[in-house]
Amino acid sequence: MEDLYHTLDSLYREMVEIRRYLHQHPELSFEEVETPKFIAEYHRNLGNEVRTQVGGRGVVAILKGKRPGPTVALRADFDALPIQEENDVPYKSKFPGKMHACGHDGHTATLLVLAKAFQSIKETIAGNIVFIHQHAEEVAPGGAIAMIEDGCLEGVDVIFGTHLWSTIPLGDITYRPGPFMAAADKFEIKIQGKGGHGALPHLSKDSIVIGSQLVLNLQQIVSRRVDPLEPAVLSIGSFVAENAHNIIADSVFMAGTVRTMNEKTRNFIEKEIDRIVNGVCSASDATYTYTYNKGYPPVMNHADQCEFLARIAQNVPDVVNVYETPPIMGGEDFAYYLQHVKGVFFFTGAMNPDWEIVYPHHHPKFDIDERAMLIAAKTLGSLAVNYMKKS
Repeated sequence: MEDLYHTLDSLYREMVEIRRYLHQHPELSFEEVETPKFIAEYHRNLGNEVRTQVGGRGVVAILKGKRPGPTVALRADFDALPIQEENDVPYKSKFPGKMHACGHDGHTATLLVLAKAFQSIKETIAGNIVFIHQHAEEVAPGGAIAMIEDGCLEGVDVIFGTHLWSTIPLGDITYRPGPFMAAADKFEIKIQGKGGHGALPHLSKDSIVIGSQLVLNLQQIVSRRVDPLEPAVLSIGSFVAENAHNIIADSVFMAGTVRTMNEKTRNFIEKEIDRIVNGVCSASDATYTYTYNKGYPPVMNHADQCEFLARIAQNVPDVVNVYETPPIMGGEDFAYYLQHVKGVFFFTGAMNPDWEIVYPHHHPKFDIDERAMLIAAKTLGSLAVNYMKKS
């Protein structure tokens, strides 16, 4: 481990350079072309076996140890977001309306340089290491499920993954056994009323009034219908009824998200939305259409691997705190990997202690303390080596 840590320290500047290059050249989910080429070429230069177009646009590289042993998978995503960057930094995105606003550039740089560092201890590795570089984490159905169907987990015994997290202090490692991140679903509702003149409301069916009632009523699902000890979120993110100021809207379009931690609550909320929409529209003599699209399932960490992470991470250089955290309602398609093999997904703190303002993920001014990448690489490397050693 000391040899691996030393090599990673010596490669830190390269890690930063890779991250900044990727940050300047973001590619959106399911549109990744140059990024997977960059990743594949890097691994080929290391001498690793490489598969491209895995599940569409993913890349899988394999380092085979000199001795037999278990196969450990490490995963990093590499897609960006449709956001106009507002940071004034030398490595600002060169593509208008596209930005790495979630740290996936850092994830990729971390895993690539870790793969390079593993070459320095290749002779001692007992087993195989699979580097899963995943496309399209940000947009359902995501890249993970397609990569799994295309065989990225064949022969894998365990999988580890981390997310650089800008609101957690640098040096902290957080995790949770069981439900760690939420199922992330989307729903859409169109209310069809009857348009008319704003001066003659009695001759119309005001879809805006109906929609406004619906927004308020839907909030009561979580506050009054779901057990308060059961995590759940229902948020309306879009409400569209464009008209002139003196016209009563003929129709309203609404869209929102539901976040839950178990299938029972997830299915209950899906049915409750339909029941409430039906009731509100029936009372106003309006019609509607309703669609509910299930996205990623909850991230369910395996307890044994969480204990393993907690024990190993405490001895990683520059890790200050390792602790169990409450679940969060964000979603992650790492959940699919954990449905097939045991493993753990955890957060690596990436908040600079000197920042006056900390911007959250998916914000136009999002950024990370790049030192977090080195901590993440050392932690993932320690997990892989120690798992192979104990098996």
